Amino acid sequence: MIMGDNLTIRLSRLVIHWLVPIVLLMPFYSWAASVESSRIWRSPESTRLVLDLSDKVEHQIIVLKNPHRLVIDIANVTLRTSFDTLKLSNNPIVNIRHAPRNKNDLRIVLDLDSAVNPKSFTLPANSQYGHRLVVDLFDKQQVISKTIEKIVTVNDRKIIIAIDAGHGGEDPGASGPNRLREKRIVLQIAKRLEKLLDNSPYFEGVLVRTGDYYVGLRKRTEIAHKEQADFLVSIHADGFKDPRVSGASVYALSTKGASSEAARYLAASANRSDLIGGASNLSLDDKDDVLASILLDLSMNEMLRSSLNAGSYVVKEMSKVAKLHKKNVEQAGFIVLKSPDIPSLLIETGFISNPKEAKKLSTGAYQQKMAGAIFEGLADYYDDHPPVGSLLSTKNDKSPKTYVVVRGDTLSHIAQRNGISTIKIQRFNGLSSPSIRVGQTILIPSI
Repeated sequence: MIMGDNLTIRLSRLVIHWLVPIVLLMPFYSWAASVESSRIWRSPESTRLVLDLSDKVEHQIIVLKNPHRLVIDIANVTLRTSFDTLKLSNNPIVNIRHAPRNKNDLRIVLDLDSAVNPKSFTLPANSQYGHRLVVDLFDKQQVISKTIEKIVTVNDRKIIIAIDAGHGGEDPGASGPNRLREKRIVLQIAKRLEKLLDNSPYFEGVLVRTGDYYVGLRKRTEIAHKEQADFLVSIHADGFKDPRVSGASVYALSTKGASSEAARYLAASANRSDLIGGASNLSLDDKDDVLASILLDLSMNEMLRSSLNAGSYVVKEMSKVAKLHKKNVEQAGFIVLKSPDIPSLLIETGFISNPKEAKKLSTGAYQQKMAGAIFEGLADYYDDHPPVGSLLSTKNDKSPKTYVVVRGDTLSHIAQRNGISTIKIQRFNGLSSPSIRVGQTILIPSI
C-alpha cells in the first residue's frame, strides 16, 4: 500500500507539473472571442459598422492614406461570419477585406472612397445584444442642402416643427409581439406627421432622422437648432414588463431637469457663443456670469411654459383617438427635451408591450390618427399663440390695414380687393359718403 501511495503521489505531481500550465494557457488559444455577425447603418453625417462579438475584445484602428483605408486590428479573435452580404452603397466603404494577424489576431481593412474621421468603441452585452465593437466613420465633407431661400430670414415664414423619431439603427427601442420594434413604428408616425405639417400653408416638418440609423440624444436637439425649429416633438412607444399596462402619454421637461441643464450650459463656456439658437438666436457670449444666468433662467422658464401649454393641446387631441395612460402633461428629465430655447414634448404613443396597442400601432390607419392628433394639437396651440413674423400671425392679425388712395381708386374697388363691404369701410373710417380723394389715408378693417 505504501508503494501504491507513493506512485499516486508521483503521478499527481506530474499532472500538476504538465497540465496546470496548459490550462493557464488555454484562454489564449481555446477561449478566444469570435466575430459572430456584422451590421452597417448610414446616417446623413456618418456610417456605423457594428461587429457582434461572443466576448469583449481589445482593438485599435489605424487611418491610412493614398488610397484611403481604415485598418481595424482586433486581438485574440476569430472571424465566424462574412462581410459579403453587407450593403456598401451610399457610404464611403467600397470594400471590406480581412486576414489573420499574429496567429490569434484579426485584421479588417475598410477600403474607402474618401477621407473620414473615425471613432471606435466597445459596448458590453445587454438584454438586446451581446458584446459589440462599433466603428463610426464621420464624413469630412458635409453636403449643404439648404437653399438660399431657407437660409435667409424672411417675414411671413412657416412655423418649423422638428420631429424626432426615437431610437434607430442598432438601438431598436421597446419590443412588441411578432418582432415589432419601437424604432420602426415611431419613424412611420414621424413621417406621417411631417407630411401633415408640410401640407399646411403655415407649418414645415423637419425629420431628425429620416431612416433606420441612430442619432445621439444631444445631437437630436442640435439638428433642431440647425433647422431653426420653433418646436421639437420626440415620438416614442412605451414598453413595460407587464403587458396589461397601456395608454399614451405626453411629457415636458421637469423643473429639476431644466435647472440641471442650465447649470451644465453655464459651466461650458463653449456653449455661450450659440446658446440660444432656435428661432431667437440670443447669444450669451458677451454676457457676464450673472447676466448670462438670468437670461438663461428666463429662457428656460419660457421654454417650459410653452412646452406645458402646447402639451395640454396635444393631450386633448390625443384623448380623442387613444386611451391615455396619464390625462395631464407629465414632466421628466429626458435629455432630448433639454434644449434651453426650443419648446419640446416627448410623446409616448402607447405601450408596444401591450398586445392590443401593439396591433393598433402597427397599422397605417392608427398611425395616421396618432399623427393627426399630434398635428391638430400643435396647430391649435399655434393658432392661439402664433410666433411673431410667421404666416399664422399674419392670418390672425386683427389690426386694421392702412391704405393710401391712388389715382383711379374707388371705395367699391378697394372694398372688393379686400373682401369687405363698402359700407363697413365707410363706417370704420367715419365717412359720410363713398367719395374718396387721391392721397387720402383710410383704414381697412379685418374681415
